[in-house]
Amino acid sequence: MSRKKVTVVGAGNVGASLAQALALTNLADIVLIDIPESGGMPAGKGLDMLEAGPVYGYSVKVSGGTDWALVKNSDIVVVTAGVPRKPGMTRDDLLGINAKIVGEVGKKIKDAAPNALVIVVSNPLDAMCTVMQRATGFPRARVLGMAGVLDSARMKSFIAEAVGVSIENVDGFVLGGHGDTMVPVPRFCTISGVQISEFLSADKINAIMQRTRDGGAEIVKLLEKGSAYYAPAASVCEMVKAILLDKKKILPCAVLLDGEYGVKGVFVGVLAKLGSAGMEGVIEVTLTADEDALFRKSIKAVEDLLVAMDDIK
Repeated sequence: MSRKKVTVVGAGNVGASLAQALALTNLADIVLIDIPESGGMPAGKGLDMLEAGPVYGYSVKVSGGTDWALVKNSDIVVVTAGVPRKPGMTRDDLLGINAKIVGEVGKKIKDAAPNALVIVVSNPLDAMCTVMQRATGFPRARVLGMAGVLDSARMKSFIAEAVGVSIENVDGFVLGGHGDTMVPVPRFCTISGVQISEFLSADKINAIMQRTRDGGAEIVKLLEKGSAYYAPAASVCEMVKAILLDKKKILPCAVLLDGEYGVKGVFVGVLAKLGSAGMEGVIEVTLTADEDALFRKSIKAVEDLLVAMDDIK
């Protein structure tokens, strides 16, 4: 039986970090694709990772290049292509330029790998998922956005640090769009099943939730050039593993809603079950009035972004 194949579009920091993380899982052959102007860079990175296999102990094939023929028969295509944020920029500031890039990539995916499942990483995430779905015409089960896994990981890291416990004891998730209006839900955050309100004051919890919203900007400011890549790559890898291993794992990610939460036709972060068919179901949680208001505000922000994107065109 042949191995699965995962293509990563964009061989920059996120794409290369992801390719390495995926190779370490030993689950699929990996292809790194970038624009012709990148020259031998994606091929060089792919060869470098291949040569790391004997040391790390993985036997998958890792390759790279600029020819989209390499993408043929991919089972999963992860799109990291686009311009990263710079200090002072919001994710939304990338709207126009990245919409064009992601749209072009979507058309190429449709031609090269018409049966693939697509995971979008490019920002602004929720809007770029819409661009990808429109360009490919793929069903909603096969177009997902990586955001919630990352935002939730940041939140859980901050909670573990504040309480002084193992990250393995912390659980929780973030809903809504991947932007300033994302909705961390502390009521569902637990440490070994115990609500975090038993460990932290309301003020401390609110500070952690705000730091979660600002998590990407915090890293952009520190790096000065570029944006986060290790945690985003790890987050995509978690989604890919859930799909390739048919885990039926519930993860927060951007999904095209079709009536869930009373919303239709908008990509937004929710809890979704991931398995071999891709997005195999949305898990709706009952929100309080305050939580629901924040969630609706986040959805409205995504909808406004889509209007702005269409106006740019």
